[in-house]
Amino acid sequence: MRLHIIARGKIGRTPEFEILERYLKRISWPVKHSELPDRGGEIPSPDTPYKTILLDEKGDQLGSVELARLLEKWQDDGIRETRFLIGAADGFGDAERASADRLIAFGKATWPHLMARAMLAEQLFRATSIIANHPYHREG
Repeated sequence: MRLHIIARGKIGRTPEFEILERYLKRISWPVKHSELPDRGGEIPSPDTPYKTILLDEKGDQLGSVELARLLEKWQDDGIRETRFLIGAADGFGDAERASADRLIAFGKATWPHLMARAMLAEQLFRATSIIANHPYHREG
């Protein structure tokens, strides 16, 4: 299954980009990172069947193991792509939330969009490591 991060805004050559790239390179699954302008732009066509997860302040707060088990289940069910959408500064509207398969949040705090990309990449690396029984994840 391909993991596809689709984010609004340009990350450029920032410290967050370096973290994002570091973790994307470590993920053993196929992974893609796409950027869209803050407004407009066309979301790339998915590999089907696919699932969509929005990173949204109204989303569920999943632990790393929960995220891993969700991805593992979808992979076992034949899902070819899971898309992780990160919106612009104004986030997502009700229609976008309703069309998603899942909403997730990184806690109650508000995070900068560039930081959210880096955090998501780390969590995807962690989730795929958990699925592979790699010792990266240490549950406390």
